[in-house]
Amino acid sequence: MHLAYPAVLAALLFSVGVYGVLARRNAVLVLMSVELMLNAVNLNLVAFDAWLRDSLHAGQALTLFTITVAAAEIGLGLAIVLLLFRARGTADIDRATALGDPAETLAPEEAPAGAEALKGGAAA
Repeated sequence: MHLAYPAVLAALLFSVGVYGVLARRNAVLVLMSVELMLNAVNLNLVAFDAWLRDSLHAGQALTLFTITVAAAEIGLGLAIVLLLFRARGTADIDRATALGDPAETLAPEEAPAGAEALKGGAAA
């Protein structure tokens, strides 16, 4: 097997992932782009492990470790995005920069439903 084929495919996957991280504003799409970059690294690890004929299979072991870390990252990342969406009403990364109260950081017409109740202005 030629090493160039998986290396070129991994470079393309990594490039698409970098573009997704830099160009997207939706947090879920950014997390998917990070997963693409991690999968490109996994492809390189397995390809080099097969090409070098490593007796310890260190590339495959590192790939399993990377998959485990990626699974934990996506679980925590999606939990944070879900909490952000519930609090702000959007998963836009540009709007997530302010860490204060959602009712104070958004304009009144952009505030999610029930934001005035969070401020304590309207009693239900």
